[in-house]
Amino acid sequence: MLEVIKPGLETSIQDWPGRQGYLKCGFPWSGPMDHWSFRLANVLVGNAPGAAGLECQFIGPTLRFQRDGVFALTGADMQAKLDGVPVPAWESIAAKAGQTLEMTFAKVGARAYLAIAGGFDNEVFFGSRATFHKGGLGGMQGHAIKAGQVLPVAAGQGVAGRRVKPSARPVFVTDKRWQVEVCAGPNDDWIDEAGQQRFLSTAWKLSSKSDRGGFRLEGPEWTFTERAYNKPPEHGSDPANIVDHGYPLGAINLAGQTPIILVNDWPDGGGFINPYTVPTCAFWKLGQSKPGETYQFVQVSVEDAQAEARRITALCAESSIE
Repeated sequence: MLEVIKPGLETSIQDWPGRQGYLKCGFPWSGPMDHWSFRLANVLVGNAPGAAGLECQFIGPTLRFQRDGVFALTGADMQAKLDGVPVPAWESIAAKAGQTLEMTFAKVGARAYLAIAGGFDNEVFFGSRATFHKGGLGGMQGHAIKAGQVLPVAAGQGVAGRRVKPSARPVFVTDKRWQVEVCAGPNDDWIDEAGQQRFLSTAWKLSSKSDRGGFRLEGPEWTFTERAYNKPPEHGSDPANIVDHGYPLGAINLAGQTPIILVNDWPDGGGFINPYTVPTCAFWKLGQSKPGETYQFVQVSVEDAQAEARRITALCAESSIE
């Protein structure tokens, strides 16, 4: 259905919520970083919100339609053109067989999402079509799309001219500074009060040494409570060491003095503490930020994070289309 002319930078097939239920086997959820934009793209073209679509990172692909179809682009503005004519985002578009969709670099945001009526019809691995790059699983033979591939698409009944209401869309920052929610725990009691205040008052810089497994942050050093030093030897010698335990998705994993937000393709356990966790309702902000931009963390309760997740899910529905 879609021939890959240029693959872009690590463009991959993802679905939502991804490959759940296989952490015990070492397989993370994967799925889209910005699940809000991703789900709305699917709703625009008449798919289920979690149907397989493309995540385009930083630089988008060039694709040729092999048959007529209806598609939608959401998320980052990658200045898309269909046969050289600019096409709007957050709107369903009709394409004819032989037309070429070209995307360039992300002007605003970091990741764009392409949904097509019917959804991508690649093989299902462990209940999901999502690409897990490091594990070589899902997607098109377990990796990002490549030039020359043809991406299969199921039959769909999309309608052109549908548009997401502006009030239902995520709002991306333009000043490179993101306010990101965090919940305390599971190991916040290993960080002293000064260290916690320092964490919440610092503008943490997103490092270029980041990927879909972890977002590495640059900032000041951490300070610890007594339990980080006065502990049994099996916990390890560094104050950030702890007996191996499970890592929640979104955990801010403290590897020595380097905090790493564990994102979609995260390792599910290890021997470092996790003082805070970014709830999934805030993941769209991580997905739309670029290296060099900063995060100001704001502590919220688990109940508030859950309420925000429910609000976003309610927006990823037909009621948000005009």
